[in-house]
Amino acid sequence: MRKIMLICVVALFTLWVGTVAAQEASNVLIMARAADTTGLDPHTQTAFASFRLLELIYEPLVNLDENLNVIPALAESWEFSEDGMTLTLNLRQGVTFHNGAEFTAEDVVATFNRILDEATAAAARANYLNIASIDTPDDYTVVFNLSQPDVPLLAALATTNAAIVDSADIESGDVATIANGTGPFVLDNWTPEEVTTLSANPNWWGEGPNVDGIEIRIIPDETSILAALRAGTIDFALLNDPLVATLLIDDPNIILNRVPSISYNVLQLRAVVPPLDQLEVRQAISCAIDRQEVLDVASLGEGQVTGPLTMATFALPPNELFCYEKDLDRARDLMAQAGMEDGFTLNVIAANAEPPTALSEAQNIQAQLAEINITVEIEALELSVYVDRWLAGDFDAAIAQNGGRPDPYTMYARYWQSTGNLNNVAGYSDATLDDLMARGRSEIDPEARYEIFAEFQRYLAEQAPWVWLFVGYEYTAQQPYVMGFVPTPTDSLLSLAQVTLER
Repeated sequence: MRKIMLICVVALFTLWVGTVAAQEASNVLIMARAADTTGLDPHTQTAFASFRLLELIYEPLVNLDENLNVIPALAESWEFSEDGMTLTLNLRQGVTFHNGAEFTAEDVVATFNRILDEATAAAARANYLNIASIDTPDDYTVVFNLSQPDVPLLAALATTNAAIVDSADIESGDVATIANGTGPFVLDNWTPEEVTTLSANPNWWGEGPNVDGIEIRIIPDETSILAALRAGTIDFALLNDPLVATLLIDDPNIILNRVPSISYNVLQLRAVVPPLDQLEVRQAISCAIDRQEVLDVASLGEGQVTGPLTMATFALPPNELFCYEKDLDRARDLMAQAGMEDGFTLNVIAANAEPPTALSEAQNIQAQLAEINITVEIEALELSVYVDRWLAGDFDAAIAQNGGRPDPYTMYARYWQSTGNLNNVAGYSDATLDDLMARGRSEIDPEARYEIFAEFQRYLAEQAPWVWLFVGYEYTAQQPYVMGFVPTPTDSLLSLAQVTLER
């Protein structure tokens, strides 16, 4: 019996040693995250979880660096005309899609025709409506002819929602199913809610990838991701929950990357739904919420209270905005003015995965709004169901985390223009917002543009179609032998293409 037990122990030890040795010898990055992508079409996805996969497969014409500067991607250089009516982009030559097809100007034209087609339901369509026509003087030059000067257009191109796809895939209708990009990694397999495997693109134009591939494991419980990091079974993790991420701050064996985010957490109120269609009711909700309390309770104070704009160059101090200090007396007076002293029931949807603080935010807001007789009923949804409901505008109110952008127009055009493709989701529009957005889009003078968007923020806060709450941090964690990753305020994982594993 002892001999048999000894043989078993030796066999298990040998297996363990072999597994560890294989992992140490592997040049595949093992990554974990809690939420999976909700689809493969780069033009229609809105979930952060989708961007974090698709940005490794597809590429836009330009990108953003860690300082939010526009840098070359599929376009090597660009130039606006003196009158601001054309944008000429010189494309990178020698680039191929993952299926071997050559990337040319034809693919750019087909991509933007697809984005601008209302039938596509492209998430960022509103940012490109000034493109009146597109010329292609040759296979590697694209000229966007504009209907009016469009200052933020270049920055608007720096998104996965404007990724260039193969014109042949558009023609065949296969964009949403085959993930054929030009990016550093090729999609080998996607098993939803389980695992995604990517292999290095050997023909990528950039420097890298330096790993042979990436295996992305979906582990819904971030405490389990933390345990896997500490056990050494994963190399890299994308973390969203500050309650988990902050446990790594003093961990000597794991590197925590923690950078301020420009994405914002918000309570969205759809002003087309009674009684939210009354300004006084929306303002009462804004006045009744202690935003710092929401931040402290839901996110351990990891972040700061914010107004509508989150980028440093445009953001106003919250104390300059309407009712950013909790004022219950004013909130009750506003409810009385609206004839709602006895309150009402407000249904709020929240995803249970993105952000992971959403339910905590909703519960804290529930308690605070009870003080002005508003009964909040929380509907917790799986992320994919939440996204579908959100895009359809099928809610009264929602806890959301929305992406920030370096430019105010590209950040909000789709929401706050009456013609914006997500205006139905926003649930509010008026002539003042249309005018401010139009002026901000075409204004060239930086000081004048700042004043336009200062007025934009003050007006939005006063109208209170949404209640902006806070911005937090972007967290990733890695083993010490993972070298070369650069965290960004947008949470981009694109620099995984430059990572090396120095085990």
